[in-house]
Amino acid sequence: MKHRSMIWGLLALGLLTTPAYAYLDPGTGSILLQALIGGIAASVTVVSLYYQRVKAFFTGRSAAKQIDGK
Repeated sequence: MKHRSMIWGLLALGLLTTPAYAYLDPGTGSILLQALIGGIAASVTVVSLYYQRVKAFFTGRSAAKQIDGK
């Protein structure tokens, strides 16, 4: 029942909207692209660091030594 009323509420909000007449300048797309690339880079970094820790756990070496390459 709770989900049904939420769906009806979202449907009503979608049908009762009015145009915003907002202006998005060319820099907006650049900022969105930069945020997307930054998010991807941060995700790759986090995954890489945790991969190194998991790899060090299974090989028996310390993660700090493996990351430094010594």
